[in-house]
Amino acid sequence: MQHSEQRRTVNRRSFLKASAIGALGATAAFRFAHGALNEDFQVKIGLIGCGGRGTGAVLNALGAGTRVVYPAKGYHTEDVAEDASVTRKDVQVTALADLFPDRLESCRANLAKLGINVPPERCFVGFDAYKQLLALDDVTYVILATPPHFRPEHLMAAVNAGKHVFMEKPVAVDVPGVKTVLQAGQIAKQKNLGIAAGTQRRHERRYQETIKRIQDGAIGEIIYAKCYWNGGEIWVVEREPHWSDMEWQLRNWNYFCWLSGDHIVEQHVHNLDVMNWVLGAHPVRAVSGLGGRQVRTDPKYGNIYDHFAVEFEYPNGVTVFSQCRQINGCLNIVGEFVLGTKGHSDCQQTIQTGSERWRYRGPNPNPYEQEHEDLIASIRAGQPINEAEAVAYSTMTGILGREAVYSGQAITWDDAMQSTTRLGPERYEFGPYPVQPVPLPGQYRFS
Repeated sequence: MQHSEQRRTVNRRSFLKASAIGALGATAAFRFAHGALNEDFQVKIGLIGCGGRGTGAVLNALGAGTRVVYPAKGYHTEDVAEDASVTRKDVQVTALADLFPDRLESCRANLAKLGINVPPERCFVGFDAYKQLLALDDVTYVILATPPHFRPEHLMAAVNAGKHVFMEKPVAVDVPGVKTVLQAGQIAKQKNLGIAAGTQRRHERRYQETIKRIQDGAIGEIIYAKCYWNGGEIWVVEREPHWSDMEWQLRNWNYFCWLSGDHIVEQHVHNLDVMNWVLGAHPVRAVSGLGGRQVRTDPKYGNIYDHFAVEFEYPNGVTVFSQCRQINGCLNIVGEFVLGTKGHSDCQQTIQTGSERWRYRGPNPNPYEQEHEDLIASIRAGQPINEAEAVAYSTMTGILGREAVYSGQAITWDDAMQSTTRLGPERYEFGPYPVQPVPLPGQYRFS
């Protein structure tokens, strides 16, 4: 069922508002006109998910640079950069939680290099570790960085516990999860809690200025857009003989749809988020799509695809072509592009109109740090930003595209949002958990 014109207008207004909030820089966040000032807000971080991205997010919040390390064993970790000697004095790390003790201890050791010592009694492991962390009254700022499958449940728990939240993207792997995030976002608004997401382009100055100009009409009416994340393989964790099905899938989570959402959701969400941001809307439907598992066929790659191509229809008949790939030895291209009646833009720093070319040449602070600065500044200004809706809809855009490709069918947004299918086990416990079969277009059905 197509959206009505009224529905489209409401969605567009909602998205433009969310986009404006997401584009606020730290300085702008201090200029909110209303809301009780909270200048004495103490940032006391509780990290849930101590792997590579979780460790990196904490270091970003502290203002300490990071470098990515790929050990021979295959883990994707982050380490403290050699020059990371300066950290923000008004930010503290007070508690850690992870499913695996080794991941938690690796993160704890990296923090110790910065002189940050989290005592053992404030370190929690296991499937319920997040509940123990959230029960700590002095934790005020929670970072959610577990595999995306767990994000909705963890976000709702954090909001119910009265915590401000920074959550990594994507924020769900299925439609019920998306709806939970939307509900949590509304509860956070009622409680005046901040929520920022790891869609860092929304906090990157060059993207902010370029997209503002596009939305102000610099290239006229947008008639077509395209986005890509075509790159090589990412990290993979080989199975150890003593690991159960569940442990291996959780450690190798990128390669299982129930944990990551597949890479069109887990990685390509960045580009799809920019499309939603620029157009001020989410797609009406996924018109057509194709993809498959052509190169990464070994069982260590779980049950996800290695390439996707989707055509989305947005309000007012705008078509967005989306493509993502994780295959080595191919042409790499990552970015977003829009074509208007007066010109075109790469969305991140250039606008071309006829013979005139504008390029952003201003400062461009590290967006991975800026997203934390913006959230903290907005909390202290008494007007916490709330990016739950925007990132939930961008995550849903990826899910919509995935399901269109898996099934080989056109799927509308409204129909997709009716899905009650939840991915993953009913109970979380170590032991047998067979890998679900790879979806075959023409046979797989989205329900």
